Amino acid sequence: MRTSLSRPDLEAYILRLIANHLPDGYNRPTGVCSPVFASALDRVEYCFSRIHRKYYNEGTSLHFDHLNSDHMATLLYFFANSVWRDQQDVELATRLFYLNKILHALDLFYSVAMPDIFLLVHPVGTVLGNAHYQDYLVIYQNCTVGAVTGAYPSFGIGTILYSRSSVLGDCKLGDDVIMAANAMLIDCEVPSSTVVVGQYPHNRFLSSKQSVKARCFDPLIIAGIEQSL
Repeated sequence: MRTSLSRPDLEAYILRLIANHLPDGYNRPTGVCSPVFASALDRVEYCFSRIHRKYYNEGTSLHFDHLNSDHMATLLYFFANSVWRDQQDVELATRLFYLNKILHALDLFYSVAMPDIFLLVHPVGTVLGNAHYQDYLVIYQNCTVGAVTGAYPSFGIGTILYSRSSVLGDCKLGDDVIMAANAMLIDCEVPSSTVVVGQYPHNRFLSSKQSVKARCFDPLIIAGIEQSL
């Protein structure tokens, strides 16, 4: 995967952002790409290799741009999660989570288990709680995933959360579910291949004929990328 900055420079850039936005004296050595940052970038590369979308790939060439805020939001999550998961470094993980909120208005805590393959599309104002997520998840702006009385949602493979959609409480979504803009679910079960419109308790479930993977994760492009990796 091509990166707009070298890997060591990209890590140093993120740590400088932390120092500038959270000037509390926290200091972490820079200059060599740390193993945990390398692991986070590998996770980004795997995620991006499944995305067929402008700004992510040109033919079979993957690209990461530190000035693309969707790219950076994804990297900051993977970096924070890797630091917490692999090194139990809560101090740095907390700062990376907070930096993501400052830069992108994305509330995605470092301990939330995001899937390996997901796509953030200008996710300003989005809050993603500790739900059970699966691959081929697409998230737009002002979305909310959260608990009701301690119960979190569960998502199938392939979900799109369009702008201002919310999934709350003990919801169980099947595969290839699309939450239309402004839709809201609370404690509902949704069958596979469904478009959800309207707000609880007056939701309507419409049939969806195209899979989420086919919409945003083109398998033909993916096959070409996998051969080149």
